[in-house]
Amino acid sequence: MSQYVLCSETDLESVYANVIQPFWQNSVKSGIFTGIDKVDIAYAFVLHPNALGTIVISTGRIESLIKYKEVVYDLYQNGYSVFIHDHRGQGLSGRMLGNPQIGYVASFNDYVADFKQFMDEVVLKKSHHKPNLLCHSMGGAIGALMVWRYPELFGKVAFSAPMFGIRPPLPTWFAKFLLRLHLTVNTNDGYFFSQKNYDPVPFCSNELTHSEIRYQIFRQEYQNAPQVQLGGVSGHWLKAATIAMEEIEHNAPSFPIAALVIQAGADQIVDNKRQSRVVAKMARTRLLVIDGSHHELLAEQDKYRVPCLSAILDFLKG
Repeated sequence: MSQYVLCSETDLESVYANVIQPFWQNSVKSGIFTGIDKVDIAYAFVLHPNALGTIVISTGRIESLIKYKEVVYDLYQNGYSVFIHDHRGQGLSGRMLGNPQIGYVASFNDYVADFKQFMDEVVLKKSHHKPNLLCHSMGGAIGALMVWRYPELFGKVAFSAPMFGIRPPLPTWFAKFLLRLHLTVNTNDGYFFSQKNYDPVPFCSNELTHSEIRYQIFRQEYQNAPQVQLGGVSGHWLKAATIAMEEIEHNAPSFPIAALVIQAGADQIVDNKRQSRVVAKMARTRLLVIDGSHHELLAEQDKYRVPCLSAILDFLKG
């Protein structure tokens, strides 16, 4: 039993329709700013009237702020103002390629530049608390880079299944060979080998979560807003991600603020071995493993999600 007020799978279908959706429509504000290279960046926020603090969320690849309605609601119910934006090339933000389904970024530095602009133009102007950072997956790589470059911005950072390494389906040497080959023969930023447009995988085949209701809500949100749908990655995105992850591991010993890393024990998306190796090098950082959980810790079954969110809220409050 958690001391915090968190949604439950038991009645989530009803709560989502009758409480969370009206909360999002009536209380959450949204907007757009122009990021670097004139790419529109979408964001949303909710201000708690008696806020204990402020939490800024950095989302994962293919994700959109509309996927985080339950998370934002839970954080608000526990006393926090919450800010979230969609990274360039995904969600409600602008796409950079002719095929908007292809996951692309020129450099993770562009994600960081947009994030800094979001902090300066939105978060810091509307929040009176020093914000804490909550990151998931790819958002963890972006968040880590943000913390190193702007250590004064955040009080603490909590990472959910951070992308400090990607779990390759092939041996590392062969994956690197394929990436070099792809970038040599493909100059138009097309999909990397085997990648394709958005594909709503059936729940029984998904590797993201054990929670059928949360998975179905996620897919329904993306069906209702097809503009947020995103397919696989380009070779260029994969190269940019590789550079970012190498930078994170290289700089790990100098991590400047208190951090909590929550690892999904049964993660099939990120590389837990490399994640553990990086975390072991990180200063001021604690690792918590949620045994049995799939990658989507923030959208998992209650038996995984409640300990995860409780640990995050304990850490931010402590």
